[in-house]
Amino acid sequence: MASFNLPRRLVAEALGTAMLVATVVGSGIMAASLTGDTALALLGNTLATGAMLVVLITILGPISGAHFNPVVSLVFAMSRTLAKRDLAGYVAAQIFGGIAGTVIAHLMFALPIVELSSKMRTGGAQWFSEGVATFGLLASILAGIRFEQKAVPWLVGLYITAAYWFTASTSFANPAVALARSLTNTFSGIRPIDLPGFWIAEVAGAVAALLLFTWLLQPGASSTLSSEAKL
Repeated sequence: MASFNLPRRLVAEALGTAMLVATVVGSGIMAASLTGDTALALLGNTLATGAMLVVLITILGPISGAHFNPVVSLVFAMSRTLAKRDLAGYVAAQIFGGIAGTVIAHLMFALPIVELSSKMRTGGAQWFSEGVATFGLLASILAGIRFEQKAVPWLVGLYITAAYWFTASTSFANPAVALARSLTNTFSGIRPIDLPGFWIAEVAGAVAALLLFTWLLQPGASSTLSSEAKL
């Protein structure tokens, strides 16, 4: 990633987030139009999103790190993996890309370019679910980078595929994607008024993951001494 300058990295982040949101929104529209069964529609939405994440992280990860998510960029800036001066640019690119993704999906399905969602997603259970979903996402990324970096695209894709189903909120786990989904009144939408609760929960989950895994992934002093003794 160090070999790519900031403009290229920002374009990669915008492009990746746009394609991710276009997949989330577009597959939701397609799934809902093909079946009247909500479970089947969610399954179609889930599989498309998980698969696209594997592709996007694989092809764009070497350029920008493939964050596509403001809380991932925030955690990397806090852990000094991303230069703090680049954080605002990453977040802006992700927000712009996410909105573009919704517009792209709407144009493909001949819908209004932007349409505010009326789908209610609120309450303590939903907020807690978003915290759990985001915690698990960051845990997958941080531990994946530490132990099996080449597997990170699959880890993230599989985690989000699972989290769609085990969280009450269907695992947004991404403030930029949540904002973009507030601009579509389709299967994957969320009311704009419900965004703040999701955003707060997502940031809290991400920071909690950083704090725990910063400690968890560091060998303890006793383990280090034990290893040295064996040598």
